[in-house]
Amino acid sequence: MDVPIGTTALLLSAIIIGVTHTLLGPDHYLPFVALGKARKWTLRRTMAVTFLCGVGHVAASVLVGVIAALAGWSLGSVNAFESSRGEIAAWLLIFFGLIYVIWALRRLANGKVHTHVHTHADGTSHAHPHSHSGEHAHVHTADGSGKSVTVWSLFIIFVFGPCEALIPLLLFPALAHDLLLAVAVVGLFAFATILTMMTTVWAMTKGIQFIKPNSIARYGHVAAGVVILTCGAAIHLGL
Repeated sequence: MDVPIGTTALLLSAIIIGVTHTLLGPDHYLPFVALGKARKWTLRRTMAVTFLCGVGHVAASVLVGVIAALAGWSLGSVNAFESSRGEIAAWLLIFFGLIYVIWALRRLANGKVHTHVHTHADGTSHAHPHSHSGEHAHVHTADGSGKSVTVWSLFIIFVFGPCEALIPLLLFPALAHDLLLAVAVVGLFAFATILTMMTTVWAMTKGIQFIKPNSIARYGHVAAGVVILTCGAAIHLGL
């Protein structure tokens, strides 16, 4: 049985838009690469976090689209609501990045090595290097709570982040034909989006592994925070 041209166009558009909207939005992959490197996540963990956030990102937009269709919202109302979600996501990225930078700078300051000189009663003295980083390490690393907070913060941010093209360009036109087509379109869009996110994160993570560790490595957390903050600012400014 021949597939109508309009149906084929929607299905192909779902894949193309899923790939392009992901690649054109660095916030879909740079935060995972930067945090994975800074927090020394395994590649498996980095990919798992990317997958989790990708599912939340797409599922939230699908839910909004379904509610909008059932409630009879106009396309203008949907776009306004999605725009508001996008602003919230941008500010969440900015605040998360800023807080992460502040934490990273404090961590650097506490980790500075300085020398203590001790003089004994017999007149002899000796010096030894000392830092305060170990005293505070338990806050972020001992029980893994820091990792969990980071992961769930990213997840919440991505839930608020809309897939701008999904509802107006794909979901509503597909629903105008039939429900089965809408399900197929959403499925292809979700698959293309999440696969592109994971592929890009995997490629970039593997690529930066070839960079030899040096003195810059100690600024990895600061760099990760700056990357996240910059992504949020770019979304807010519409770049």
